[in-house]
Amino acid sequence: MAERSTAAVDVADNSGEQPLTAEADQSTADGVAQNPERDTDSDEAQGSGGTEGPGRKASTPELHSGHKLARRYRLEECVTRLDGFSSWRAVDEKLRRAVGVHVLPAGHARARSVLAAARSSALLGDPRFVQVLDAVEENDLVYVVHEWLPDATELSTLLAGGPLEPHDAYQMVSQIAAAMAAAHREGLAHLRLNPNAVLRTSTGQWRIRGLAVNAALRGISSTTPQRADTEAIGALLYAALTQRWPYENDAYGLAGLPKDIGLIPPDQVRAGVHRGLSELSMRALVNDGATASRHEAPCTTPEELVKAIGEMPRIRPPEPAFTAPPDYQRTSYQQGSYGRPAAHAGTAQPLVPPPPPLQSRTGKALKWAVSALLIAALGLGSWQLADALMDRGDKQDDTNKSQTTDGGGKNAVKPKPVPIKIQNGQEFVAKGGAQSPGNVPNTYDGDASTYWKTKSFNEGPTIAPYKPGVGIVYDLGSAKKVSTATLDLRYGGDHTTVELYATDSLTPASLDSMTKIGSATTMGTTATVKVSKQVKTQYVLVWLTAVPNSGYDSALYSRAGYKQAIGEVKFTG
Repeated sequence: MAERSTAAVDVADNSGEQPLTAEADQSTADGVAQNPERDTDSDEAQGSGGTEGPGRKASTPELHSGHKLARRYRLEECVTRLDGFSSWRAVDEKLRRAVGVHVLPAGHARARSVLAAARSSALLGDPRFVQVLDAVEENDLVYVVHEWLPDATELSTLLAGGPLEPHDAYQMVSQIAAAMAAAHREGLAHLRLNPNAVLRTSTGQWRIRGLAVNAALRGISSTTPQRADTEAIGALLYAALTQRWPYENDAYGLAGLPKDIGLIPPDQVRAGVHRGLSELSMRALVNDGATASRHEAPCTTPEELVKAIGEMPRIRPPEPAFTAPPDYQRTSYQQGSYGRPAAHAGTAQPLVPPPPPLQSRTGKALKWAVSALLIAALGLGSWQLADALMDRGDKQDDTNKSQTTDGGGKNAVKPKPVPIKIQNGQEFVAKGGAQSPGNVPNTYDGDASTYWKTKSFNEGPTIAPYKPGVGIVYDLGSAKKVSTATLDLRYGGDHTTVELYATDSLTPASLDSMTKIGSATTMGTTATVKVSKQVKTQYVLVWLTAVPNSGYDSALYSRAGYKQAIGEVKFTG
């Protein structure tokens, strides 16, 4: 587990991405409120005791519901109060949205490190993390404002109902590991990853809250931060598979392992656990090199864990349950009812007796005469009909031969493309920081004058080696066959390259886990990508690997560089 000490965490401002635009491309996800924070660690007792800082005594501020910070953030409910700081659910009255706020005295021993951690976390701008919106020192207070997600549920709450299904556990560990790998590439660690810090939204995305900040608030540090976070991800996966915490002590509403048996693999704790996921959790946990007796190399960094996940066979979501069709309903065209009015509920249909048969010799003779005439008429009609059909068939054959000879069937009717409505979108970050995640909805809002934009790069057109590419994953609502993707671009020139990938979620683990289905390069402001590999998918990544050079643009960019902006993305099937 992560080493604990009273030293403060001072996370360096190391955004790492090069080059960036001259302007600050800060973006904020548009969700609002999450479940109240709870601290259930056995080593942290709730209380309001202050911590003395250098030169003056720091005590918990006398705050109450209705108190305003910066004449903007109105405190609503205190959800945590311990170790000299408090956490609140609040309202940003300026933007009329719910937010979360951590508050501590400016003289608190960890106030400086909390501010540094919050500002570094805000610079990352990765939508997989709950975003830091503000970090301020004012009136002897230090406070950090962050998103509050209304549709998010803590992992600890999800596990109260039982372990996760294999596909859900796979998605959780994939998304959390990929997000933490991106954070560590920028020099940021979490050190407080636990079931209360991991949230699942209503769309199935997994979000992490408290990056760097939660550890700084509690004075937690580690000499091996990557190993500490990797072990924490392994513990999260272990808990998701078994509904047990992988240590002897109970924690986060979960029972610990029985004493004196050591760390045993999840598939030995609970029957039916996915073997590959069981082994993956053991590779991430510190267990003296043992990996469920399968002798795989341990994963000591989130990057190694992402690679191990990519080497696993992909776990598909469960097939939807079959719904039996409704009972077959009799219609008015069934035998015995053709031409009769349909029966009404509660109304008995009168039985209509058939007409009496003809009885006399005259009647019998008439029947035979009518039958003979009918047979003759049917024979004549059948012959004429067959002759007409044969003539028509000969003409059709001649027409088909003519089309084949003249144009290879070019006159044949082609199926009309069907537009596919985009339900949701999420920026995909393969390396470094995000581009402008808050503007993703602009690419499918029906307004070509609103844009999602990339950063401005110093060299190009190829974005590598700064990044393998930048782009957006789109949710089409359900699995569909995509034939083309059309992009409205802001800048023409030499040149824009667009690739399409099919993936299995809105937040895939890595580019290697996807299937490439098409690509196109354009010098203009429209890119049409035709799918070369037909697959049925719900999620499609639109991936830019090259962008043109363009000058100053007062609407979007403050300087020239290699960049691109997308106005609208449209799919057809």
